[in-house]
Amino acid sequence: MPQEIKVVLLSKNGIFREGLHHILTDHGFTVTCAASDPCQISFALPGAEANDIVMIDDGIAGEGMDFCEQVKTMYPDARIVLLADHFDFDTVVQAFRWGIDGYMIKEISTEPLVGALRLVASGEKVLPSEMATSLGERPYPMGWSVNLSDVNLSDREIEVLQLLISGAANKVIGRRLGICEATVKVHVKAALRKLRVSNRTQAAIWAVQRGLVAYDDDKARPVSHDAAHAIANMHAAQSRPRAAAFA
Repeated sequence: MPQEIKVVLLSKNGIFREGLHHILTDHGFTVTCAASDPCQISFALPGAEANDIVMIDDGIAGEGMDFCEQVKTMYPDARIVLLADHFDFDTVVQAFRWGIDGYMIKEISTEPLVGALRLVASGEKVLPSEMATSLGERPYPMGWSVNLSDVNLSDREIEVLQLLISGAANKVIGRRLGICEATVKVHVKAALRKLRVSNRTQAAIWAVQRGLVAYDDDKARPVSHDAAHAIANMHAAQSRPRAAAFA
């Protein structure tokens, strides 16, 4: 017998909530609540489990993104699915950076919707099919075709990036460069912003793929490119995301 999947519907649109409630119930989901505000769902998810889903309508005003953040804070273990009126590449990227589990366009038909929700409940990430098309059309998807010289890094930010490749902590970077830890944090944050990545691991991989050489903290000498790639692969293995599906 398949495991019960409980769903909470969050939308300002009452007709939308009612219609989605009927669709999901007819396909075996248990709709525990349909509300217009995150504060109204607390009774429906007293202790959210890993396969519980909160479906959030992004709405005309785009308030769904704010709702996602609230729900993620209230129920960190729940799966969050955002339903949007239209596709926007940057919004999808930002939504997944905030920790959602599925992003769907409302034009989706019933069967793909049901299948996508079951994937989300099992722990997969689901993106709109338009995302695959957009990635193929973009000349520089996610900035990965940009060269090191194109991102306007300062000399100090490059030095910090080289030490990030080596896996050095902020305290170690500060000691190696003769600067305080707070200053290191400023340089790391600036580098992440310029590279358009969200964490240190992505920054290290980005830099290695463009030939930036890491440094050995103990011997203060360049590490070979092969070693740098091995370090990046280690970073990637530690942070590799689960498979994504397109709906």
